[in-house]
Amino acid sequence: MAQDTKVVIFAGGMGMRLREETEFKPKPMVLVGNIPIIVHIMKMYAHHGFNNFIIALGYRGDVIKNYFLNYVALNQNVHVDLKRNKVDFFGEETDDFKVTLVDTGLECMTGARLRKLRPYIGQETFMATYGDGVADVDIGKLFDFHKKHGKTATVTGVRPSSRWGELNIRENTVIDFKEKPQVTGSYINGGFFVFEPEFFDYLEGDDTLQLEREPLEKVSAEGNLMIYKHDGMWSCIDTYKDLLEMNRMWSNGAPWAVWRK
Repeated sequence: MAQDTKVVIFAGGMGMRLREETEFKPKPMVLVGNIPIIVHIMKMYAHHGFNNFIIALGYRGDVIKNYFLNYVALNQNVHVDLKRNKVDFFGEETDDFKVTLVDTGLECMTGARLRKLRPYIGQETFMATYGDGVADVDIGKLFDFHKKHGKTATVTGVRPSSRWGELNIRENTVIDFKEKPQVTGSYINGGFFVFEPEFFDYLEGDDTLQLEREPLEKVSAEGNLMIYKHDGMWSCIDTYKDLLEMNRMWSNGAPWAVWRK
């Protein structure tokens, strides 16, 4: 495992379906417990040895910048000597994160944001994920899986619980009823990507370029996209209901919070 492998976090979207929370802050700063969801994600990666982050900023990027500029003060106890103009921090050590914050534009889509980060990533294998989703995926095993198959890209496939109950019907008789079962059949894109640097060759276009469309569709058509199947817990914050559910999970053990187990 490359201990200095960079992890891109997409944090620039406007979160329009969560306006109750995102009118004045970006969605990655929405709190789960008393911790921004982006920090939950970073703690997940750091637990597996990946602590070098590049955050793609956009909408209300100033909120994220200010948070990390004041991260130590916000997460430790503070003694302020006003007369001597001296500040001391004490208590538990803060997280061992290295964080690069890059403004990638207000209106950019994910593919264009990633393309703008190329100068900060270099020529090494890198990882990427969205700033609103968590899972109990083993990041180390995901990385090793990618390195072993030798292809250009890996996407983590997940099967989340359905939002609706499922009815199995025969001649108008319900023979099986399942309330919000896990999605069966195909996996969906759960984020948690791993890319080789040549993936940047697929990121051509303007600021409307979506990572999930032309780039991944093309690399898939060429046989260079592999799936890491994750059948465990996965959840993302898309709506206020999702946020309430994630906070409920946090209060009841939070399967993704491997750092506190």
